[in-house]
Amino acid sequence: MSHGSILVVDDERGILEQLGGILRDEGFAVTAVPSGEEALTAVSRELYDLILLDVALPGMDGIEALRQMRSSGQGMPVVMISGHATAEQAVRALKEGAVDFLEKPLALERVLLTVSNTLAHARLEQQLLVEREEEGPSLTGVSPAIVELRRQIMLAAPTDSRVFITGPNGAGKEVVARQLHHYSRRSAGPFVAVNCAAIPAELIESELFGHLKGAFTGAVESKRGKFELADGGTLFLDEVGDMSLLTQAKVLRVLQESRFTRLGGAHEVRVDVRVVAATNKNLEDEIGGGRFRQDLLFRLNVIPIRVPSVRERPEDVPLLVQEFMLRFARRVGARPKLVTPGAMEVLKSHSWPGNVREVRNVVERLMIMVAGDEITPAVLDLPAGAVAVTGGAMTTLRQARELFEREYIARVVGSCGGNMSRAARVLGLERSHLYRKLRALGLRPR
Repeated sequence: MSHGSILVVDDERGILEQLGGILRDEGFAVTAVPSGEEALTAVSRELYDLILLDVALPGMDGIEALRQMRSSGQGMPVVMISGHATAEQAVRALKEGAVDFLEKPLALERVLLTVSNTLAHARLEQQLLVEREEEGPSLTGVSPAIVELRRQIMLAAPTDSRVFITGPNGAGKEVVARQLHHYSRRSAGPFVAVNCAAIPAELIESELFGHLKGAFTGAVESKRGKFELADGGTLFLDEVGDMSLLTQAKVLRVLQESRFTRLGGAHEVRVDVRVVAATNKNLEDEIGGGRFRQDLLFRLNVIPIRVPSVRERPEDVPLLVQEFMLRFARRVGARPKLVTPGAMEVLKSHSWPGNVREVRNVVERLMIMVAGDEITPAVLDLPAGAVAVTGGAMTTLRQARELFEREYIARVVGSCGGNMSRAARVLGLERSHLYRKLRALGLRPR
């Protein structure tokens, strides 16, 4: 893990040299300036992990400099330095956002302990901020495909090797990445996920590498990138095949050198990150079409892991249905419903083009839209075009249209949390008309 960068602000040359020497010996990148005005200029051009700021400065004092940093959106941790700070000054500094005080004459051990504790606390706050503890699908199942997947994860996790995850949309690629992190030696560090397909091409570099204030139109404040936030942990690059060639070149350099420069910055940031990548594309085809770099694929694809589709493991469907039903019931304080054997057979034979994500959505819809305590084949209402291999096709255009209409209305009502007024507005219907539609289509709102 990189030691980080520190800005030291003090008008005494001896203090600047003393602190700079101590901190550089410990592996920190140090910038030293003698005034509050120069400190403000420095933080507008660069992001620092920590600022050591003297209270008594010529011109603008340290507390005013701190106040201006905070008012401009700079959230870097600041430790104040003073030889004769009054209680009033200490209170003002804490109110403005200082995290600690160092008293002159500076003691080496005290300085290093304060710096270490402050950086550790800041990293913990960043980790809590970026880790998304969202409720997602787990590796539920007893099928041979899932058993083999777990085996591969347990073999790969303890290493620092890069892992390349493939599989269809919704199959659980991010879950696999989280499992790899959880069982790795980096589990105490952050897990940071980036969906490369969801970020506009012009913003992906800023998202990955960070930027300084004013680096481009709309950059109203400095921001750390995902590589930096994942320092000491795991960075998951989902849908990596959607990155532009220019971004691919920059990612390749980071993988080779473990360092990068933020947009608009000059200071190189060193990171220690394990990269796990995933895609649902055939990258060999993308390489052949000139849309993906072969050398980047070589770097990413050290350990390949494929996530099976739900279609490949139908015996796991009952377990997935039960898991999501219990999870939803706990979340809303409801009772789980009974899935009849006939309904479960239909669910098992469904093709599940949306995979585990679709199973979760269907279960949630059934919990909301089925009024009774029992789920039968008649109320399943699975989408057309994704019916079981053993299932039948629609025999008439009217049946197909009704099935589509039922599915669409059910989705809208479900996404509105069962709020019929809101659903009616989204659908462009009168509320009474929506109720008539629901009755005609055999849907019963709770």
